[in-house]
Amino acid sequence: MNEGTTVYDGRDLGCTYAKTESIFKLWAPDAAKVTLALYQDAGNYNAAGEVTVHTDGLEIGMKSLNNGIWFLRFYGDLAGRYYMYKIEGDDGSIRYVADPYSRAVSANGARSAIINMQNWNPSGWEEDQRPPMRGAQDAVLYELHVRDFSSDPDAGFQYKGKFKAFTETGLRDRDGNAIGIDHLAELGVTHVHLLPVFDFQTVNELQNDDSGASEPEYNWGYDPQHLNVPEGSYATDPTVPGVRILEFKEMVMALHRKGIRLIMDVVYNHTYSVEHGPFEAAAPGYFYRRDAEGRLTNGSGVGNELATERPMVRKYILDSVRYWAEEYHVDGFRFDLMGLIDTGTIEQVTEMLHREVDPSLLIYGEPWTGGETPLQQQTLKGTQRGRGFAVFNDHFRGALKGDSDGGGKGFATGQQGLESAVLEGVKGAVHDFTDSPLETINYVTVHDNLNLWDKVLLTQGLRDDAGFREIRDGRLTDGGSLREAVEQSDPYRSVDHDHIMGSETVKRAVLANGIVLTSQGIPMIQAGEELLRTKYGDHNSYRSGDLINTIRWQNKRRFKPVFDYYRGLITLRKNHPAFRMTSREQVEKHLEVLRCRDNTVAYRLKDFANGDTWKNIIVIYNANQDQVRLDIPFSITGWKVAVNAEHAGDQALELLVDEAVTVPALSMMVLYEEIGGTPRPTKRVDFQYERPDGKYEGWNLWVWGTGLGEQRLDFVQVEHGRAVATMIVPAYTKRIGYIVRLNEWEAKDVDEDRYIDLSHIQGTTTVLIQSGSELVKRIS
Repeated sequence: MNEGTTVYDGRDLGCTYAKTESIFKLWAPDAAKVTLALYQDAGNYNAAGEVTVHTDGLEIGMKSLNNGIWFLRFYGDLAGRYYMYKIEGDDGSIRYVADPYSRAVSANGARSAIINMQNWNPSGWEEDQRPPMRGAQDAVLYELHVRDFSSDPDAGFQYKGKFKAFTETGLRDRDGNAIGIDHLAELGVTHVHLLPVFDFQTVNELQNDDSGASEPEYNWGYDPQHLNVPEGSYATDPTVPGVRILEFKEMVMALHRKGIRLIMDVVYNHTYSVEHGPFEAAAPGYFYRRDAEGRLTNGSGVGNELATERPMVRKYILDSVRYWAEEYHVDGFRFDLMGLIDTGTIEQVTEMLHREVDPSLLIYGEPWTGGETPLQQQTLKGTQRGRGFAVFNDHFRGALKGDSDGGGKGFATGQQGLESAVLEGVKGAVHDFTDSPLETINYVTVHDNLNLWDKVLLTQGLRDDAGFREIRDGRLTDGGSLREAVEQSDPYRSVDHDHIMGSETVKRAVLANGIVLTSQGIPMIQAGEELLRTKYGDHNSYRSGDLINTIRWQNKRRFKPVFDYYRGLITLRKNHPAFRMTSREQVEKHLEVLRCRDNTVAYRLKDFANGDTWKNIIVIYNANQDQVRLDIPFSITGWKVAVNAEHAGDQALELLVDEAVTVPALSMMVLYEEIGGTPRPTKRVDFQYERPDGKYEGWNLWVWGTGLGEQRLDFVQVEHGRAVATMIVPAYTKRIGYIVRLNEWEAKDVDEDRYIDLSHIQGTTTVLIQSGSELVKRIS
């Protein structure tokens, strides 16, 4: 089939069910004949969980219409029946395939199912509302696998590994700490980003809860089969097609009631199988990219890639995301390998969802591929500029932690010289690849590669001390019992349990995500990082099972100070819009760099940034193994500390009245200046600058002195032919120095430094600076 083949723009492909009739539509433009096969049941499963015989149905010929559509109207109530399409080609080939637009399926997706969707809506579904959200800047993302969330055998979940586990409230550990969905609400995240929850092929839904199965029935789910149907292994009964639909919606409702939105991780860049999937049978040669010799291209790294740039593939993606957003109230989408999806498709998805469904839906993805692809219009970093969607920031990720699986270090894990790269990430990449901080997803680790704790252990040379062994595909590479290896390991050997926040490994992990949570852009953390989650050194745990992947809820009581720190940082971010600026102009206006060297990054969010109630905020990241002392701008009311090495939040921990601050090793600090505080004793200096030519544009003062550090002081107005500026200094200041300069040192009025003696001055003094004069005149 060539790319110019006929297209169809209707939104009724698949089975449209009503009690009185069901209408079936399939786009199969090159088929010689299409027959609908109706079944009374799901078929006979073999030991592998497959149905291989589909000739036992009632077969009814379909009518060929324009635009490649095959059509059948069946009168009567078909709810509870199953169906497939029998597609015959001009070459005599015959294929039985499930409906590409299936909305319900039998176990393991063997056959499409016909159901009354309304019968599977939970009570209260029609009243379900998305939690309010002003914009993408307010998002705090939490990447989570459905099974990992509740599979801990020592936690009190009834529905372990299921969608319904999200409906379980009131769960506590033995110390009374909230776990499960109550934990997510307590942490304060705004969105749960679930790894694929559509129907995928690599878990046998009939055996996934069988503890005696020979293979681990676990997968991340990047193996698409039915992209419009929830995954059956996460349902309490995968053999009843409506159960997974009901329980998925119950999960959505439960999250929404806790004020948490749901992001779906979607995989529209490839399918698990070509020959055994519905796309190739319906439209041979159309849905997949091929090279000049007709071979499948492999930009996904798993054998095929969907040709998203073709109209009917693009239509499928548009229809699918809209269906999830409308039918299941999903609040956004993360696109796997977005680099394999043409930018035009992502742009249309974003525009359609924002215009026709909800403008607050989040759209983001990975701006790279898994291999070489012939696609010309790849959605890479930079292509998102001004288009309403965001991309993962791997530049920032690498600057913070180093490489993903090896011992390479980053700013938080011990590498020097990365201050500028970190600062660029802190700014929301507005001078790198974005037009706005809202276009970058900031993170240190996600499901791929080593998780944060295991990465820190590796970079500190502690992997062997922790007892980690090499794991691949859910097995030890040198043989033996994986369970015994896990039980014999000690991932937290380096932690001083009497002073958890003082342990180097803890400090490095917390610093990495502390930077993410206080940077401009959209932050994401991987589930369990707030509990120092380990995967026992497994850098690719996609099929390693619960033993490796489960979130061990006992870690909350073990590492409660770490959880409290994360919660405090999220509270700080949510309550202070200075950390959530929405434009490059805001960042350039309000973010002032104080230090970017010597393994230290410090900056000020100034002048009520983004409408913040705090006048000024200072953020300091110290990645040194020793404390650093940093001069900070003078404050009339002093600086209050909201975040230090031990605690985080948006309440004052202490008040600093010095003009310097000491930041402990491997830690961060956030200080803030409020209006309305008790003023400290000060002196005021009014500068009047006089130029014979009366031209003052661009001229400013570069000042320094006791407690001030170096800073720029701008002339704010011209009065009586003189430019005027005012400086407030501590009462103990005896002398300040200054130079009059043009812009950023384009010129100086006088080459020599000038000084003002304030040792005998109380209150206010006015000085006159005359252009070209070496002298300073005090005129009051």
